[in-house]
Amino acid sequence: MAELEIHHEGNESDPTGKKVGVLAGVLAVLLAVVTISSHRTHTAALMHKSTANDEWAYYQANSIKSHIQEVGESILSLNGSGNAAADTMRARFADQRKKYDAQKDEEQAKARQSDAAAETDEKRALRYDFGEGLLEMALVLSSLYFIARKPVFPVMGVIAGAVGVALAITGLFV
Repeated sequence: MAELEIHHEGNESDPTGKKVGVLAGVLAVLLAVVTISSHRTHTAALMHKSTANDEWAYYQANSIKSHIQEVGESILSLNGSGNAAADTMRARFADQRKKYDAQKDEEQAKARQSDAAAETDEKRALRYDFGEGLLEMALVLSSLYFIARKPVFPVMGVIAGAVGVALAITGLFV
């Protein structure tokens, strides 16, 4: 079997190349951290939105129940029944309606809170996404050094990476 020999011509000691390689490694690690943060934040936003949807559905169900109790009271009033059974039923309908109205208000507050949490998560995730994009560009720009051997590429990569990291960090304070 023939042996494969790889010859390197004059690149055995490229100190800039070694530094750019380390830079690319650091950028890749930062990119992984920001990407994971972005994905987890998007997942949290979906979970909050799902919870909000459930709470809005429960709010709507209580609104319907309250309305049914109100209709029951109206039917009893229109029927003109003045006996004790009708009065008992009317009082029960009124109590039920108060209960459903109170539950409805609680659920509305919870749903609004979950909607606000989802909105905050989406704002945070957007910053992580922009940071991720800039870190990806930084990694590509830095890697272009190995093709072109121009030091301007790692410099542009460092600038894009710094802006990407700064933008991702602002996501922590949203």
